[in-house]
Amino acid sequence: MKSAFFALAAFGLSFLSPAAQADEDPSWSAPHEPYRIVDNIWYVGTQGIGVYLITTNQGHMLIDGATEDGAAVVEANIKTLGFDLKDIKYIVETHAHYDHVGGLARLKASTGAELVASIPDRPALEAGAHDGDNTNGPATFPAVKVDRIVGEGGTITLADSTLMARLTPGHTKGATSWTMTVLDNGQPRRVMFVSSMTVAGNVLVDNKAYPHIVRDYRIAFDRLETIDVDILLTSHPSVANMEAKYLKQKTIKYPEDKAQPFVDPTEFPRFVAQSRAAFEAELARQESARK
Repeated sequence: MKSAFFALAAFGLSFLSPAAQADEDPSWSAPHEPYRIVDNIWYVGTQGIGVYLITTNQGHMLIDGATEDGAAVVEANIKTLGFDLKDIKYIVETHAHYDHVGGLARLKASTGAELVASIPDRPALEAGAHDGDNTNGPATFPAVKVDRIVGEGGTITLADSTLMARLTPGHTKGATSWTMTVLDNGQPRRVMFVSSMTVAGNVLVDNKAYPHIVRDYRIAFDRLETIDVDILLTSHPSVANMEAKYLKQKTIKYPEDKAQPFVDPTEFPRFVAQSRAAFEAELARQESARK
């Protein structure tokens, strides 16, 4: 499990410079069949980028948009599941890196949905460029207008489904994780759509564009440690070993079979602890390199 959690940290693949974008991980835009995770939460992302659809009888919510090319995969997956793009009322983002928000402009146009983001991520989204000093350099994506701002504890509700924003800055200035509760065979399950928590090239020492980045990472880790989670859903599915869980789930009969591979209350605390340890190790390395 530890190697899965830190696949992204090892490769530093959170975002790349414009020159490197042409060499991005091909899985980020590659097709993957959509599937139900639990209750009204569906996976509609690509092989390498997590995008999630929350469906209700009053419309739907979409979390993230994949890459610019990956947006076509997301649209196709939603249609394959039998849902209408125009029924999506809100699109929410987890963090303004091109591999997760590159497709937002297209998805917003095709759905007519409102885009929801935090105040600190808004400038990057509307400029179409990552904001902050990073050793990989800047990365660009189609600019997209933010329609609604949320802060810590802010909510978005459709029918009986409510997403709550939990600000987890550091990876980007406005990185936001989202929580909700669903029913699994009548059992309440606490779900976390967590933003990426890796350093992935971020300058941690003397970051001119983001001087409080170290403080923000620690605020995010402290906040996440207070949240109980039964189902961890990540921006990159490999981080939570989601493919293995999906393949296992295909062998059971849902929802009658009470086995639920995605439920593991011990997984999220491990994720937070290991992410914090990786951050502190990288901070120490950068501090040592500056001496």
